[in-house]
Amino acid sequence: MTDPRGWRDNLAELKRPLSREEARLESSRCLYCHDAPCAAACPTRIDVPRFIRQIASADPLGAGRTILEANPLGHSCARVCPVEVLCEGACVYEGWNEKPITIARLQRHATDAVHAEGELPFEPGPDNGLSVAVVGAGPAGVSTATYLRRLGFAVTIFEKRPLPGGLNTFGVAEYKMDRRTSLEELRLLFRLGCAVVTGREIGKDLPAAKLLEDFGAVFLGVGLARTRSLGIPGEDLTGVVDALSFIERVKAGQARGGGRVVVIGGGNTAIDAATQSVRTGAARVTLAYRRGLKDMPAYDFEVALARTDGVSLIMNARPRRVVGKGKVEGVEFERTKGGGLFTLDCDRVIKAIGQEKEKALPQAFNVRLNGDGTIAVDPDTMRTSRRRVFAGGDAVNGGKEVVNAAADGKRAAWGIHRTLRPGAEAPEGSAYWIKTL
Repeated sequence: MTDPRGWRDNLAELKRPLSREEARLESSRCLYCHDAPCAAACPTRIDVPRFIRQIASADPLGAGRTILEANPLGHSCARVCPVEVLCEGACVYEGWNEKPITIARLQRHATDAVHAEGELPFEPGPDNGLSVAVVGAGPAGVSTATYLRRLGFAVTIFEKRPLPGGLNTFGVAEYKMDRRTSLEELRLLFRLGCAVVTGREIGKDLPAAKLLEDFGAVFLGVGLARTRSLGIPGEDLTGVVDALSFIERVKAGQARGGGRVVVIGGGNTAIDAATQSVRTGAARVTLAYRRGLKDMPAYDFEVALARTDGVSLIMNARPRRVVGKGKVEGVEFERTKGGGLFTLDCDRVIKAIGQEKEKALPQAFNVRLNGDGTIAVDPDTMRTSRRRVFAGGDAVNGGKEVVNAAADGKRAAWGIHRTLRPGAEAPEGSAYWIKTL
């Protein structure tokens, strides 16, 4: 695993696709529950029993349509969703101490079939003469844009980065989903007719007021801001990087684990950075967290993978300073239980203690914020304190999963429709997905 010559192979997606026969056999295990707990556990309310039955009936394209109707990002969610705590964790087999249905792998089987076909299973709605600006081409923005097109709105997506996709493209560990998969998913969805403007930042390259002047409504899917600072001496030394930047550089083939690595943090991003460091050739990787193992916000299965890969965990350790002359040589820690100091020698420090809330754009659009800095919205419509401004995703929920962002986008699109076209019926082709709200 630590042989740098094979580091690219180490980043291959962990879960291979099911063969047609494997998918048939696995789908035949499903009980097709009437009030299916798996579907209730999905934030986008995918009809899981229905799509599994379609696979069992040798109709993977039909299964793909069922999935994508409820979640247009179902192709990526099949790879990145923490299904162990969502649909698969809710499977009735879990209560019987039996292996749950591998819903994510079946979902991937179905959406892979759609992508192999190369055609979306739905079309844009009839033009209604209204236009909407979507700020941010991450999961929330893309989901919103997809459903708005199905409702007949003209949509322009503004993305400050050179590529669309947000965290799916830049911030998901490569061994979970590669960048190519994210971009292929977007290319297919954008065939609905979304205009995508990259490399332009709203508030800098284009005033917020201009969007409100030119469009009927604006959706803010701007995610979170930069990684929080450690606030300790030595943080500016060469070799101190933030986790998302490291993951992004690895995905672009511009970085490897290298030498001895210390990761500071206890969330899923910290685990991703640690595991990816091992898989790209680091000689030693240690993850340090200021509280106990049970207090870590990372999912248990993510922690187990890191340990299997050889990541060492040190609990109850708070960083005091980064040691070095010009470049990193180590990190001095204070034990939060029992007291005392110790130093870990290292060549790289990866900080992963969460992200700050985005401030500039909410201020530019003059929308109300919650006490924690997230954008305040009506949860049914995703409308902010301003009638024509909507928001969703991490900027609203503080940082959840791709599937939560997709669900926000669906509600926002319907909320925009109800706001700009009060009393208007939805196009005929939208009847099914509206039932999944």
